[in-house]
Amino acid sequence: MTSSMVKRMSPAAKLATGIGGAAAVAVLAAACASGSSTSSSPGGAATGAPAGASSSAGGSGSVVIKTASSSGGTILTDGSGRAVYLWAKDSGGMSACSGACAGAWPPVMASGTVTASGTAKASDLGSITRSDGSKQVTYDGHPLYYYVGDSGSGTASGQGSTQFGAQWWLVSPSGSDVTASVTSFTAGGGGSAPSAPAGSTSPATPAPTTKSAGGGWS
Repeated sequence: MTSSMVKRMSPAAKLATGIGGAAAVAVLAAACASGSSTSSSPGGAATGAPAGASSSAGGSGSVVIKTASSSGGTILTDGSGRAVYLWAKDSGGMSACSGACAGAWPPVMASGTVTASGTAKASDLGSITRSDGSKQVTYDGHPLYYYVGDSGSGTASGQGSTQFGAQWWLVSPSGSDVTASVTSFTAGGGGSAPSAPAGSTSPATPAPTTKSAGGGWS
């Protein structure tokens, strides 16, 4: 029956049928090619990662305690020149600042190495474990803090504050509190002699002194 129908088809109908079949084959081939082209990305790289994302922490958590020059003398800062403070209410080398206090005076935290620079002493650096298990940097036994009111490096608007019941002071390289009035300072000043990392048994050797012709030391 089918063969008789084909025989009865006009030449034009037969031509149309052939064209339609060829078109269908072409569409099917294109679909297959399109489906295979989405199976990989250029270079085999993973897709979906945010722009600029990094796969490594790259030493995050390390802290540098260095020195800066102020009207009240040499003070301690962190590596970016931000002032650090001690709190008179702390005792026994432990922090009494938590909750709202720690929100206004964030502890100087260290999950990595802690090193000294300038005239800060590596031998005076240490850390304590806070109640939440995090590590807080100490200097000469004093837990160190930032102040949220400081706008950045070179500012010390927290100096002499009595927030939360005791005074907050800047810290000198000797570990004592700086009680002079200081609101700003020169970040990066206060000496540049490098110190060994905390816990090192080989502290930096000071430069030798020589006596000048005038009888003084240089």
